[in-house]
Amino acid sequence: MVQAFSSFEELWREICKDIRDGTLSPRIKSPKMRKAVLDIISPNPTLAAKLEAACQEIEEVDWFGFIPKLWPNVKYVYTIMTGSMQPYLKKLRHYANGLPLVSADYGSTESWIGVNVDPTLPPEDVTFAVVPTFSYFEFIPLHRHEKDCSSGGDDFLEDKPIPLSQIKVGQEYEVVLTTFTGLYRCRLGDVVEVAGFHKGTPKLNFVCRRKLILTVNIDKNTEKDLQLVVERGSQILNKAKAELVDFTSFADVSNQPGHYVIYWEIKGEVEDKILGACCAEMDKSFTDHGYVVSRKTNSIGPLELCVLEGGTFKKILDTFIANGAALSQFKTPRCTNNHVLLKILNNSTTRKFCSTAYATASYEQ
Repeated sequence: MVQAFSSFEELWREICKDIRDGTLSPRIKSPKMRKAVLDIISPNPTLAAKLEAACQEIEEVDWFGFIPKLWPNVKYVYTIMTGSMQPYLKKLRHYANGLPLVSADYGSTESWIGVNVDPTLPPEDVTFAVVPTFSYFEFIPLHRHEKDCSSGGDDFLEDKPIPLSQIKVGQEYEVVLTTFTGLYRCRLGDVVEVAGFHKGTPKLNFVCRRKLILTVNIDKNTEKDLQLVVERGSQILNKAKAELVDFTSFADVSNQPGHYVIYWEIKGEVEDKILGACCAEMDKSFTDHGYVVSRKTNSIGPLELCVLEGGTFKKILDTFIANGAALSQFKTPRCTNNHVLLKILNNSTTRKFCSTAYATASYEQ
């Protein structure tokens, strides 16, 4: 949703022209799409003028309140807002200007899992009540490793799966489901925590995805850890009147010592000095003990920040869709080692910065 609104910011003049003239931009290449749209549209100068005036007004305030301005009868905003979508909440609130944000229900490609039984909760606090008739659910109890323990790219120990009736409040689990159409014991890779019960069925809080972990040495930083670090860095960016559009990361072990690479797509002009400060701030914001020790001993190299050209994440989305991914199921990966994705990221990098956060760190044996 945020990406669609961001695209509208860039293309609204073109859209207004299409509405005014009853035409379709040559930017739309698909013959089927062009025919489908051109068959139903006709010139509408009145609507175009109204939309143009509204866009000019909200553009002056950086598109604050974009949603209620263009859709005055809207009551709330409903979309996926948990997990890897949580970093978009700040921008969505900017567009919504006080409209309630309602987190969509919890599901996967394989099956729906739970429903949001309290839509008045802010997205950060939402829980999902499991609907037992969606599928047959099992849960793998998960226990976190000690921080100094190496676990081959995952930070959980697991027990044998248990049925829905045996799960406990406060425990973390991985969701396993068997569908009525024959999909047998499918592991979703979602880590959830039981927050309580709703009329006997557990309420789940989404924690993170398994194996989406940055690790080079004895360090382990999860998707949530990365989100917090990026938020710290982007605060400096915001003070410079710029905005983080999207991000992802990569643990680069091609050279020694290995190091983290964080990719940022930015909206606005930012001086190199500011971006260098963002890079250092993120590096020192990782609190994982294994990471801090490894940085101080130079077992992990300085964090690298790569700034991407505009539209890079749109290019990634288009690539995934062209290869058969469903638009409704696509989520920007926060940690990746996908070679196709990394090629796009590296080819789109315009500037690189190396952290100085531990430049004066010393180590005594």
